[in-house]
Amino acid sequence: MAHLQNRTSRNTTQVLQKSQFPLARKKNKKVIHFQKSVLYLSNNDKSKLTSQMKASFGEYIRKLRTENGMTLTQLAAQLELDSANLSKIENGKREFDEKRLEKLATVFSLKLDDIKTEFFSDLFAKKIYENNCSMETLMVAEEKVNYLKSKNVKQGEIKFNTNE
Repeated sequence: MAHLQNRTSRNTTQVLQKSQFPLARKKNKKVIHFQKSVLYLSNNDKSKLTSQMKASFGEYIRKLRTENGMTLTQLAAQLELDSANLSKIENGKREFDEKRLEKLATVFSLKLDDIKTEFFSDLFAKKIYENNCSMETLMVAEEKVNYLKSKNVKQGEIKFNTNE
């Protein structure tokens, strides 16, 4: 089974690539082939590719905790969890509660949006893997999100001046 790996070079963007698929250049962009899907990454997308992309959300929490010199007990107390539950979360035996994302962001002085990205991408990846879905599932999901956003756009009121 192919695995994702980080690849870097001096003047290019960090990319993720399935090992059996070729990596090609196209006018300052990287092309990554995933089965039938092609993903283009510009050099501006480098900041979006984190080392955490290879880790589960629990492993991500452990990395944050250890990098900040915290013990399981210290972080668990700040998240209002017991250390046994936090240990299970870090080891992938229990899911992190979405309601605690804001606390987690606050503890590590991170943007809530960044924490949400890690959390929800982990959930989606697990579901896609468990159900043996193709990568096309992500593209369809993105289209559905765009549809939902456009459907929920509120139109402003237009007032016509009839006194002229």
